[in-house]
Amino acid sequence: MTAPAPTLVGCDFSSAPSRRKPVVLAFGHAVQGRVVLDKLQRLETLPAFGHWLAQPGPWVAGFDFPFGLPRELVEHLGWPVDWLGCIRHYCSLPREEIRERFAAFCDARPAGGKFAHRAFDRRAGSSPSMKWVNPPVAWMLHAALPLLLAAGVDIPGLHAGDASRVALEAYPGLLARELVGRRSYKNDDRSKQTPERLIARKDVVTALEAGRTRLELRLKLSHAQRDALVEDASGDSLDAVLCLVQAAWAQRQGPPRYGLSEELDPLEGWIVSA
Repeated sequence: MTAPAPTLVGCDFSSAPSRRKPVVLAFGHAVQGRVVLDKLQRLETLPAFGHWLAQPGPWVAGFDFPFGLPRELVEHLGWPVDWLGCIRHYCSLPREEIRERFAAFCDARPAGGKFAHRAFDRRAGSSPSMKWVNPPVAWMLHAALPLLLAAGVDIPGLHAGDASRVALEAYPGLLARELVGRRSYKNDDRSKQTPERLIARKDVVTALEAGRTRLELRLKLSHAQRDALVEDASGDSLDAVLCLVQAAWAQRQGPPRYGLSEELDPLEGWIVSA
């Protein structure tokens, strides 16, 4: 008897989810080179997100938050250099203390090189995982990783867990830039939700449906789903779907690495498809 195909999931994360800014999950499945979007789900609290993570698999998910800190930063601060020890130590600290330590690290460095980067951050175009503002990805890591560990999921390359629930670091900007370059397609500020950004979202969706990416996957949407992705000016729904497509690519690569680079640093991690 063959095992059931895993559900594919993309997650746009918020470190302080609410009704206005929820965690958005995009669920789908793969069929003959296509990724079919089944539904979008919004979670308004971190406990709700943790509860979902603990549900039985099989699933393969791409999460839009960092899974690790830069090795340069960790070594400078004298924190554990094994991934689990580092994450547990980091997540045990209050955010004010983290902010002070990170700010002191940055203040001692020259302009243009304030932040430490993970090995792949520049390749992927992702923000340094130590940034605590614009976007506050350091707080996303701080909020999310304890929930992943508590749920016992498998984190390839970093931490073994339940192999039927596979968690991968994804980054929607990596795929979006492949489709529309540096054009902005989203903003949480209503005053900045412009016609130009609306057109950019339409272009992202059209390119995903046509499969115009190096991932060689086509997104399958209903008319209603297409409208919903375009009309969400925050871009959260579209970001979840971009992560879904990255998760589908990873699932196609298969275990144990799910397409993760051989260059992966077991402290820093890697963004899938970077």
